[in-house]
Amino acid sequence: MTDEDYLRLTLEIARQARAAGNHPFGAILVGPDGAVLLRAGNAHGDAGDRTRHAERVLMTQASLAYPAAFLADCTMYASAEPCAMCAGSAYWAGVGRVVYGLSERDLGILIGPHPENLTMNLPCRVVLGSGQRPIEVVGPLLEAESRAVHEGFWS
Repeated sequence: MTDEDYLRLTLEIARQARAAGNHPFGAILVGPDGAVLLRAGNAHGDAGDRTRHAERVLMTQASLAYPAAFLADCTMYASAEPCAMCAGSAYWAGVGRVVYGLSERDLGILIGPHPENLTMNLPCRVVLGSGQRPIEVVGPLLEAESRAVHEGFWS
């Protein structure tokens, strides 16, 4: 499968999160052999916890299930660019590669200053590039498809 194929899986998870009453974000962890190991959608609405972004939830699951040495050869795919919190989660969990759809900047333009998602103009490359180990970052990819998941949600 290609990066785009995996990203489309995150978009399906984002649609499911939206249908469940959560914000439309999804993320998956893909192992070195290409197998999808874990999946997570935004889950803040499930418990009222605003930190339950899809990527942060996924990285908590990953850090509990796998050693950092294994995660260094894994990729986190996210339907939108990981925010500073989620990028930090990927860093601390030990993931070696991050691929995302819609950029944080474009998400912010799309939704504006929505009180439930006050985006930060802080690219994940800056957060991840500030660490002591390299993490490959790829994105934005499939921007139109990634944007479509949000259409009509934030108004």
